[in-house]
Amino acid sequence: MDLSPSPAGWDYAAAIADVKARVHIAEAAAGRAGSGVRLLVATKTWDAEAAAAVVRAGGILVGESRMQELDAKGEALAAAGAHVHVIGQLQRNKAATAVRFAECVQTVDHARLAERLSRLCLEAEREMDVMIQVNVSGEESKAGVHPDEALAIASAVQALPALTVTGFMTIGLNSRDEDEVRAGYARLREIRDQALIRSERGSVGLGSAWHLSMGMSQDLEWAVAEGATMVRVGTAIMGPRPAV
Repeated sequence: MDLSPSPAGWDYAAAIADVKARVHIAEAAAGRAGSGVRLLVATKTWDAEAAAAVVRAGGILVGESRMQELDAKGEALAAAGAHVHVIGQLQRNKAATAVRFAECVQTVDHARLAERLSRLCLEAEREMDVMIQVNVSGEESKAGVHPDEALAIASAVQALPALTVTGFMTIGLNSRDEDEVRAGYARLREIRDQALIRSERGSVGLGSAWHLSMGMSQDLEWAVAEGATMVRVGTAIMGPRPAV
């Protein structure tokens, strides 16, 4: 496992401030000023020292994609005070690492994974937040449940002990077409809204599922405009990887 150290002279605090400014401008442009969109720093491929450094600089919410990396960085992240979310596809045989170090798994896309997380959490005597990953783009390369199945899976996961569904997550369409990308994000918002409406009517217990994790460095403004409550940013905050 080859992980990168911090770029020489990189100012994590300044990078975080720059991205937060983009988020605040996007909130204001969308009529959502002060809505509190959260910034999650994606630390995939960065070493423990770099990941801990960004946390100490203010990037408290961290996203890890690979459980082998999280296993190597988890202690350092915990010591720095990070709140860790799993944002990469999670295999059931790696779920124990997620339960050990993460507060939330954003990439639940089938019941068997949720059942495994539930059992491990019960054994560890802890609770865990989860989000349902939805493939709104229809791209075969992307994980996630079909939009039409999202509410049913969310309800099934919410019924499991030790797990709380806190929202929905997606990876946007790989396109520079704003309308197409935003259409996918709007679809995720509609799914979330349906979950909340049905909860109010008492048909499903998804009243806590209000988060929308969507948008990355290149399209966070579009995601915020469509209702994102959390955006996931990597290189813009972590900096350029050292030349090999």
